[in-house]
Amino acid sequence: MFIKNTWYVACSLEELEALGVRPLGRTICNEPMVFFKGPQGKVAAVEDFCPHRGAPLSLGKVCEGKLVCGYHGLEMGCEGKTVHMPGQRVRGFPAIKSYAVVERYGFVWVWPGDQALADEAQMPSFEFFDNPAWAYGGGLYHVQADYRLMVDNLMDLTHETYVHATSIGQPEIDETPCTTTVQDDQVILQRHMTGIQAPPFWQMAMSANGLDPQAKVDRWQICRFTPPSHIMIDVGVALAGQGGFDAAPEHKAYSVVVDFITPETETSHWYHWGMARQFKPEDAALTDKIREGQGKIFNEDMAMLQLQQANISRWPDRKLLLLNIDSGGVQSRRIIDRLLAQEQAKAQAAPTPNDQTHGTPA
Repeated sequence: MFIKNTWYVACSLEELEALGVRPLGRTICNEPMVFFKGPQGKVAAVEDFCPHRGAPLSLGKVCEGKLVCGYHGLEMGCEGKTVHMPGQRVRGFPAIKSYAVVERYGFVWVWPGDQALADEAQMPSFEFFDNPAWAYGGGLYHVQADYRLMVDNLMDLTHETYVHATSIGQPEIDETPCTTTVQDDQVILQRHMTGIQAPPFWQMAMSANGLDPQAKVDRWQICRFTPPSHIMIDVGVALAGQGGFDAAPEHKAYSVVVDFITPETETSHWYHWGMARQFKPEDAALTDKIREGQGKIFNEDMAMLQLQQANISRWPDRKLLLLNIDSGGVQSRRIIDRLLAQEQAKAQAAPTPNDQTHGTPA
């Protein structure tokens, strides 16, 4: 169901730091994990399972870089080994699974699969994070729906006309055909609208960038899916006839919608959303205004997807239609399925250890 030998966004650093001495429990790809700040403040992740009595370690606290179980005080180190417990010798305690993590772009990324394969060189790269020419603001939604439904949603923006009619939707989206191409493991869906009126959200953005919000514009939507489930969407408007996507900065309002979709279970996921913009990056008030507006838009998506999932779960054998507008999601799912099959084939071909060494009670 999930590609596991890859990097997913687990949480934002801000979210983890806001907890103070409390760890963060989060299920990713059906694996309960707990994230905490270890020695020197470096983030660590281990199974959310105390080897003593099975209590969730996420219910404990962090003390001097060690994760202290909230049930009997067992202290867990960053590598999944028990380092101390009051009144007990812990040398024979079995280790629990630890996970490779990377702190980058303001997020904690985790590799939920085979830890021997974890490779920081496979981390995705983005030009707009940690770049003073760009501003970024975003948030997190916990969505009770299959993560692939969110992939479908973001790779088919015709829904904007109906779900987001008061903000970014407009009839021209339906009226303008899109093109879908596949380049290796990337799916690119493009729609370019010319000589139209900007919808309310983009009128606000035009005003913020010193452009006449009533002027005719050329609008673009370029959705880029990359595995396991990251989608970056180039969006914006430029004054009509100035080159559209390629227009000079003074003639357009341009942003990238950032979508990090992290599976939790078969019917739920963590959705880290945001927008990186290339105009007025120094304007913090504008960042907050865009974050608020974008949050409302994505909340509309979440409501629709959760009701969609409820219907699919109620009638699991009913077949859904696949139309021309679904091409981006269809191609993205094909890549997910292919990579998942390759990962499973490699796992089945790997040699199985003849025996395992288990810890003994102290």
